[in-house]
Amino acid sequence: MRLRPGTSGDPRRCQEIERAAGELFRAVGMAGIADHAPPTLRELDGYRAAGRLWVAEEPGDSPEPVAYLLAEPVDGRTHIEQVSVHPRAARRGIGRRLIDRAAAEGGGAPLTLTTFRDVPWNGPYYARIGFVPLAEGELTPGLRAIRAREAELGLDRWPRLCMSRAAGLSSAGSPPAPG
Repeated sequence: MRLRPGTSGDPRRCQEIERAAGELFRAVGMAGIADHAPPTLRELDGYRAAGRLWVAEEPGDSPEPVAYLLAEPVDGRTHIEQVSVHPRAARRGIGRRLIDRAAAEGGGAPLTLTTFRDVPWNGPYYARIGFVPLAEGELTPGLRAIRAREAELGLDRWPRLCMSRAAGLSSAGSPPAPG
């Protein structure tokens, strides 16, 4: 598996990955999430142009992204806006590697994300790789704004939470390995 910065050819593939990964939510009674549109090509290209889109691709004659991660700085932290892995590539540690890459690229800043609390591949997964829930009083202004935007989108129909991982840790609890 190779991790690399996103290129101009990746946004459309990222949308395909997002749609395929979203289908898993139907099985847990969250069809509204499965039906939610992926980020627009313009949004994805904005992340790419800012150097905040990372993809994982399988090796081969025609390498193709199978996962992607969007990150952005929020209140001095690296916020994981989205990480999606195509179901055919799931359960191989690709999401963890992308998150560790975002940590390394973030200059050692703590990581934050928002997620569904009870979906096995969301809240419980992130807890297994070193993220801890943040109490309401621990939310920064930027995280509060993100949560407000999520509420406007209707994501609060299902329990959500903000989580953080300490600076300098990988998903294995040690400093992240380079690239």
